[in-house]
Order: sequence, then structure tokens, then C-alpha cells
Amino acid sequence: MIGRLRGIILEKQPPEVLIEVNGVGYEVFMPMSCFYELPDRGQEATIFTQFIVREDAQLLYGFNDKQERALFRELIKVNGVGPKLALAILSGMSAQQFVQAVEQEQVSILVKLPGVGKKTAERLVVEMKDRFKGLNGDLFSGSTLPPTVTAKNADVDAEAEAVSALVALGYKPQEASRLVSKVAKAGSGSETLIREALRAAL
Repeated sequence: MIGRLRGIILEKQPPEVLIEVNGVGYEVFMPMSCFYELPDRGQEATIFTQFIVREDAQLLYGFNDKQERALFRELIKVNGVGPKLALAILSGMSAQQFVQAVEQEQVSILVKLPGVGKKTAERLVVEMKDRFKGLNGDLFSGSTLPPTVTAKNADVDAEAEAVSALVALGYKPQEASRLVSKVAKAGSGSETLIREALRAAL
């Protein structure tokens, strides 16, 4: 089990990051809520990970803290929720927003997340409510969306990267393009566009 990585960030292609640890490069998928907080390329980062083994692949999912990872672990225990859907859920809203949506039984908000239908949303509310009782409620208090990231890329490249990231998170290409176009502003970086598009989707 790989539970934690500390190394140098080589590449950042949302929602995936390549981190080098002692000469080995690990590809790690991260929720956008965690991806936003990563340092720039060439800098050191510490990522808490969840190792998932499938018949056709071995995948690493990463988080900035143990609390986000704990929520991810509980999510993938829910019937019908796999790692990819859990990643999309934690990208679409902060941990605190998700906890509030479940506790307040806001199915109408949960169904706006990519891949979450009404039945899945209802199942999340029922099963996650019980799971929260076994977790420290303070773990997810105070979670907020990270500050806007300064734009670094050309507008066209940033928009293309944002669309690509949304597709990787489960949105259909046409819907991803529509959301990015809706929030696109001159000078906006890809991470800013992704965050704003995800918020617009809700």
C-alpha cells in the first residue's frame, strides 16, 4: 500500500499530477479541490494517497490531507460509487459542501455532479449520513474553495486544458465546452476556469 508521497512535482495536467520520488515518477489523480493547492512545477509537495488495484490498472489517487482521503475512502464504499465518481464528487464541491449537502439531504444539488443520478444521490445521502457518524465531524469544518489562481497560460490553451480536465472528471465534451465558455474570461488560467466551471455546474 502506498499511503504517502513526498517529492518534486514534474508535471501538472488536471486532474493528474506527476511527482518524482527518489527518481521514480508517480502519476496521481487528484480532486480539483486538492489540485488547486499544489505548489508549482519544480517544487516539493507531500501527497496522501489511496492505491486502487483493478484488473486492468493500478491507480493512485492523491489528497493534500488525511481528512480528504478519509472522505474519499468512505465514498468508494458506497454501492455504485467508484474512484472516478468519487474524484468527480470531490472536484465538484468542497468536503464541507458535500457534508452539508448530505446532512441536509440536498439531492437536487448532488444530482448536478457528473455521473450522479437521482438514485445515486439518494444512496449517497442515506449511506454517507451513517458513515459520517463514525468520522470526526470537525474533520471537514472550515473547508473552503481555494483562492483564485493567477493565470499563467494563453487563453486558448487554458480553455482547452480546462475542457480536457472536465471530461476526465466525467462531463461530456459538449457540456464541458459549454461550462468553460460560460465562465471564460481573458487572462484566466486553466485552474481558475476549471474551478469556475465546476461552481457554475452546481
